[in-house]
Amino acid sequence: MKRIILSLTFLIVAVSAMTAQKELISGPAISVNEEVHDYGTIPYDSPGTYEFIVTNTGTEPLIISNCSGSCGCTVPTCDTNPIMPGEQSKIKVKYDTKRVGPFTKTVTVNSNATNEPSKILTIKGTVAPENK
Repeated sequence: MKRIILSLTFLIVAVSAMTAQKELISGPAISVNEEVHDYGTIPYDSPGTYEFIVTNTGTEPLIISNCSGSCGCTVPTCDTNPIMPGEQSKIKVKYDTKRVGPFTKTVTVNSNATNEPSKILTIKGTVAPENK
């Protein structure tokens, strides 16, 4: 009986350890802290900025070649320096909050990632009317 309990305990610990480890992808791989950021309701003419955290979950350097917004009201800034395996970088996004009402905009991130060479990030929210 002790052997069965000991064997089951070992099996549970082994399975837990395997699922807790991050899966490394061969080559460069992109992972982000969130794919959709909801600003909620934000004041008119407020900063409207957010930073997505990008992690290289691959085995080779990740290179972001370009970041582009879906319109002129969404301006992303990304670092094009290589992101080494396990390291992080930020993609800064600024939305023009002088446009009142709900919005949903995207940022396309192009890279050498083997898992998603073209990653779509989304920002959404509502800009409150201007207080006069």
